[in-house]
Amino acid sequence: MGYRPLASYQGSCHCGAIRFEITTDFPELTMCDCSICRRKNALMVKVHESQFTLLSGADSLTEYQFHTMTARHFFCKVCGIYPFHRKRVTPDHFGINVLCLHDFDPEGIPVRQAIGAAMT
Repeated sequence: MGYRPLASYQGSCHCGAIRFEITTDFPELTMCDCSICRRKNALMVKVHESQFTLLSGADSLTEYQFHTMTARHFFCKVCGIYPFHRKRVTPDHFGINVLCLHDFDPEGIPVRQAIGAAMT
């Protein structure tokens, strides 16, 4: 079932302070083995910045950066959930935590293991 038609999906953090919308056809999902991704255990889809809209909650976002200070990981200040990040290698893209999408089932979408721990 891997292919899905291009569609829009809304998502949020746990408390709803941060709300966003993405458009994607879910070509694949990724899990990363870098130190932060291993700990947050998120399942992600990559979307171009033109396919991402922050609907509300900019003032509820807090940002964390480490190592090269290129990737920008965003969390909710209220509930602590990680909904998305700006990617390091492709900074014009977001990595979206698909587990924050409303009424979304990742069943059947291929999952690729990203090798982030080896990036220097």
